[in-house]
Amino acid sequence: MGRRADPSVEAGGEDAAVACPYCGSTETERDHPKGPSLCRSMHYCTACDQPFEAMRD
Repeated sequence: MGRRADPSVEAGGEDAAVACPYCGSTETERDHPKGPSLCRSMHYCTACDQPFEAMRD
């Protein structure tokens, strides 16, 4: 299953520094801008193919 990057996030944007909690890679994409609460967003790691939640700024 292929993932598409969020077009509102540019390279080097706020999500560029989000590290994957599973493998530590910074090759991550914001999968969905809204997570289960207002302070979290959903991300996807392109290195280990795992989805994860991250705190929003």
